[in-house]
Amino acid sequence: MSKLLHVDARATPRVRVLMVCMGNICRSPTAQGMLEKLARDSGLADRVQVDSAGTHGGHIGAPPDERAQEHARRRGLDLSAQRARALCSPEHAHKLRRLTDFCTHHAAREVPDPYYGGGAGFEAVLDLVEDACTGLLRTLIATRQGR
Repeated sequence: MSKLLHVDARATPRVRVLMVCMGNICRSPTAQGMLEKLARDSGLADRVQVDSAGTHGGHIGAPPDERAQEHARRRGLDLSAQRARALCSPEHAHKLRRLTDFCTHHAAREVPDPYYGGGAGFEAVLDLVEDACTGLLRTLIATRQGR
């Protein structure tokens, strides 16, 4: 797991992050769980609120894919309480960024969908999401502290 900057949580204003993928059962719940864990490990759990949603409503109310949960659990992430929901309203579209924009080690344009693959796909998603979420949290900390 990547080490983050030590921060004074009191000096970091609250921020809300919405992770989005197509069905909200693999990638976005994984990213939500990862950013929540990294924020918690950095002492920012009360400052960074994370949620996830899908662009399609086919899985509304469903828990994350069992394989996503299994592979996430191996890395200390608990996705079991999450339930799929549909995307936020269009007036917030200007706030959207690709999670991979925050990668520091991987050169990916998007997080691949592991749904139709095997375990290696879920592990690759976790590697990519961990890198991107670490970069995102560092960016949020720097931005919120005026750096």
